[in-house]
Amino acid sequence: MHLIADSGSTKTSWCLQNLSTGKTSRCQTAGMNPFFQDTGDMVNMLEKEFSLDCHGVDAIFFYGAGCVEGKKDVVRKALQAFFAAPAVTVESDLMAAARSLCGREEGIACILGTGSNSCYYDGRQIVQQVPPLGYILGDEGSGAVLGKMLVSDVLKNQFPIRLQESFFDAFDTTPEAIMEAVYRKPLPNRYLAGYTRFLSAHIDEPEVVDLLRRAFDAFFARNIAQYPEAGNLPLHFTGSIALVFKNILGESARAAGFRIGIVAGDPMGGLLRYHAMP
Repeated sequence: MHLIADSGSTKTSWCLQNLSTGKTSRCQTAGMNPFFQDTGDMVNMLEKEFSLDCHGVDAIFFYGAGCVEGKKDVVRKALQAFFAAPAVTVESDLMAAARSLCGREEGIACILGTGSNSCYYDGRQIVQQVPPLGYILGDEGSGAVLGKMLVSDVLKNQFPIRLQESFFDAFDTTPEAIMEAVYRKPLPNRYLAGYTRFLSAHIDEPEVVDLLRRAFDAFFARNIAQYPEAGNLPLHFTGSIALVFKNILGESARAAGFRIGIVAGDPMGGLLRYHAMP
């Protein structure tokens, strides 16, 4: 029996996989990111939100945002404190994307969710990765950056008045409240990513299309163009932003000379297949 976790900055999806019967059980908790939470915070959250019966679990495979070398132990200690599994493996969310989308084949794996990331994967390991740098310095095309661009365009009067009014009506907020949330409250990346639903609701507006194209063009130019193999391999994506804005993402890819392969809302289905392989 395996427990597999796919954790972004916003939420963690858990799936209990019975390898004998093929049955699965699922639940969801808040995200577990070691850049924003310590081990104690994670254990407290699990005690409040985790709901699966994990008796008999042989191994835990946790894939998460922020799970880079030097930070993995923060998550591993939380899992060991909460679960009684004999084996705990912690890998990055990028490895989750690579294994889910590519399996044991060569490919370019990308994440477009609250954050963004990408890599060249040789079928066994991540060979090259352009650093994502987070939503302030990078994360092009991510939900956090799209939200940041949207809020900035609204507050700086770059959108028509009718769209500005629709924005403030939709979220019942004010410029002052936005500034408070971004600069004084925790997890501003999650907060900003929440505004992407305005973009999906107004996808036919030229200003929205232009914003999305600028963001995705930057993702391809600043990230994917650095992989020598990208011109010959399809680009596989996972993440809510990739799925919701798949058509515009494809337009940006074609304009940059790339082609889109698999687009999945999350990596869990592929991870279940990967960990069921002999």
